[in-house]
Amino acid sequence: MSSILIADDHPLFREALRGAVQRILPGIALHEAGSVEALYALVDANADADLLLMDLNMPGAHGFSALVHLRAQHPQLPVVVVSAREEPEVMRRALDHGALGFIPKSADAATIAQALSQVLAGERWAPAAAATAPAVGHAEHDVAQRLRDLTPQQFRVLQLLGEGRLNKQIAADLGVSEATIKAHVTAVLRKLGVGNRTQAVLMAGRLAVDPDRVSVPPDGLD
Repeated sequence: MSSILIADDHPLFREALRGAVQRILPGIALHEAGSVEALYALVDANADADLLLMDLNMPGAHGFSALVHLRAQHPQLPVVVVSAREEPEVMRRALDHGALGFIPKSADAATIAQALSQVLAGERWAPAAAATAPAVGHAEHDVAQRLRDLTPQQFRVLQLLGEGRLNKQIAADLGVSEATIKAHVTAVLRKLGVGNRTQAVLMAGRLAVDPDRVSVPPDGLD
């Protein structure tokens, strides 16, 4: 059976989006996630889904990094970003980082129907304003490429570094030894081509929706 995945941390919006999808595609199977961690598990369990509709601002999501990671791990899964951030540059960045479409949360049912029909047919869809924004620059593209090289566990470690978590806290979060986390951190730094945790967080922060607002935890935490 065909299926669509919906990822958004607001239950009311998930309900509204679910209703819109069911009106457009009656009988389709829908699966939902309310956090990035739940989303990763959902995608792993439904790798053959027809489409993923995901918000940019769920807990644990740092701008476009989750989109980049999912596209690297599941290139066969089309992704459409559904977001309240409707600036043309945000739309364009989502498309440049691998989204097949961008649907503003203010869109009406007819617009959502048009977008879903077009994307499910294998075509890109976004508001016309997206075309007015400049393409993602080389520096941001390079950061995205480096993040694609991270394994799922390394990517999760990087996300937790960005939250200022200590190695021992990350180890507890992920249920592994502190030595394993240290090995992951070393691998993350090597793959990103940086010398310390602060630089790694700053690099990943370039994929934030608002890079200038990224806060960096102190370096040297262990």
